[in-house]
This record gives sequence, structure tokens and C-alpha cells, in this order.
Amino acid sequence: MRNAEVIRQWKILRTLDAQRQGKTVDAFALQLNVGKRTIWRDMVALQEAGFPLTSEPDGRRTRWKLVNAPFKGLVELGLSTMDVCALYMARSMVSGMAGAPFGNALTAIAQQIEKALPPAVRAFLDRLPALVEAKAGAVKKPGSKTYEDHVARLIEASADQRAAAMRYFSASRGVAKDYVVHPYRLVHAHGGLYLLAWVPEYAEIRTFAVERIQKLSLREERFHIQAELAPEAFAHSLGVNRGKPIRIVVSFKPRIATYVRERTWHASQKLADLPDGGVKMTLQVSADAALRTWILGFGAFAKVESPSWLAEEILQQLEDAREAYVPKLDVALPHRVFLLDHPRLPAM
Repeated sequence: MRNAEVIRQWKILRTLDAQRQGKTVDAFALQLNVGKRTIWRDMVALQEAGFPLTSEPDGRRTRWKLVNAPFKGLVELGLSTMDVCALYMARSMVSGMAGAPFGNALTAIAQQIEKALPPAVRAFLDRLPALVEAKAGAVKKPGSKTYEDHVARLIEASADQRAAAMRYFSASRGVAKDYVVHPYRLVHAHGGLYLLAWVPEYAEIRTFAVERIQKLSLREERFHIQAELAPEAFAHSLGVNRGKPIRIVVSFKPRIATYVRERTWHASQKLADLPDGGVKMTLQVSADAALRTWILGFGAFAKVESPSWLAEEILQQLEDAREAYVPKLDVALPHRVFLLDHPRLPAM
């Protein structure tokens, strides 16, 4: 019952925000299918919470309006009531921008809005996420205390086209290496910040995770752009890679077909229904680690149809994963062999 009340009052606020000329109690009662007394109680409750509602006679009826730029301390920002409410409710999503350029500024704005709202307004808005909630994805942790300084220097280097010297830790090789790079662009993706930079040593653009930069300094030398970046970084990848796209075909079993159909996994995807109720997806994407992880995430419900070499690689990874679960034999005592880590079978 309380949820229905919150939803109804939220609809009232949204309607008044969209209709600057206001709306009568009678019209609200008809729109929301409730009595006029209920609408009057809603208006009083919203006013008491601190929302800037005003009323004026409209013939024999009362017309309600929502004042624009209402909250003290936010007038200079030129935000409407609904703008402020939306930003307040989205403040938790700002945490997903940690480490991104201007991430700290976004957090400061969210805090300013939070402080400017009356406590009763915050209490009202805090009830809405119980009805509609946004779950943040995984967020990378900054690698060191110099992380923000590195971000600022990389932005400067990119803007001024200055070369940079950096020591970078490669997670795949487990070692750190010194590079001279030409920073082109910073991209916030998959909960982390990535640097796209031209590496003269390899004469190509490479991708670096910013949190793995151990040392960074700008050099006096300027650089010229050697290769143009696409308008959208990582456009052909399900992750943060820059490989060329190829045609990928994956079939999904009926059990998860609806789940697959409901989502846009990549802009290039094309779906076709299968006779058994499953679905076939055709993609033009990079055959990178992100694609393999995505396919493997569906387990036995997905099968790579094309290309055949990718299907073989997926099969090998599944076999390797199975091998990790196979019980191991261990000769602990002479003439006795124990089957470990398998509670269903007795030791031999």
C-alpha cells in the first residue's frame, strides 16, 4: 500500500514537471483513478516533504503547479525539480565513474545536491530505489595513490600532444616494462579507465589499463598523430580490445533463448529463431578474450557454430576447466591410494 502511494505521488510530480501550466485535482483523480480527497492528501504530503507545490483557483477547481529551480543552493545551476530528483537518485551510479576523468567533480556535484535537498525530500526519494534500483557493475580499484595524478597528466599529454614515459605492469606477463608513448585518448569502460596510446617502439596503438601504470612523467617532445582512432573506442569488442571484427555465429538453447532475445549484446547482432525454440545469433566482433568469456558464461546452453577454430578453442577451454574439477590421486602411504576432494566416493 505504501509503495502504491509513493508511485502515485511520484507520478504527480512528473506530471506537474511536464505540464508547466499545472493540473487540477479533478484531472489528477481521473488520471490516477483515485478520489479527489486522496489527491489532496498527496499534495499536502508532498508540500510537507518540501516539494515546491503551489495552488491557485481555477474557476470552481484548484490547479496545482510545481515551482521551477526550487531548492536553495541549486538555483544557480538552473535545474528543475525533476532534474534535481533524478540526479539525487542517480548519485549511487556516480560511484561507478570512480577514476574516470571528472569523476571527482561528479561526486562533488552529487554531494552538493544531497546537501541542498530538505531531509523530508531525501526521505521521499530514498523510498523510490526500493521500487526501482540500479545495480552497479564491477569497478576497478585504483592501483596506487598516484592514480589521480596519472589521470591528470595523461589528459594534459593528450591535449598538448606531449610524449610520456611510463613504467607499466603487464598482468598477462607478470612483469613491468618501460615505455615511451603518445597518449591519444582516455576511455572509461567496464568499470575502469584505459589509455589508448601510440607506441613508437611497436609502431601501433596499444591499450593500457591506467591503474597498472606504476610511474609516469611527461616529456618535452611533441608528437604528431600517426593513426586515427575510431569515433567509438572498442566498438568491435565485447570488452576493451581493438581487434578487427569477424563473423561469429552462436546458437543458444531454448531454455535461455528469451534471455538472449531480450538484450542487445552488440550493435552488430542479428537473431534468427531455431526450430527447437532456441535462437541463433550472428555477430561481427573481435574474437578476443572478452568474446570467449561471454560465450563460456552461458555454459552448456551456448554453442559456437562458426568459425570452427573458435569452437575448438572454446571446447579446449571447457576441457581445461573440467580437468580442474577431476579428483586427484595422491599416494599418501605405501600401498594405499586416497581419492581426495570427492565426498561421494570412499577412499580406496
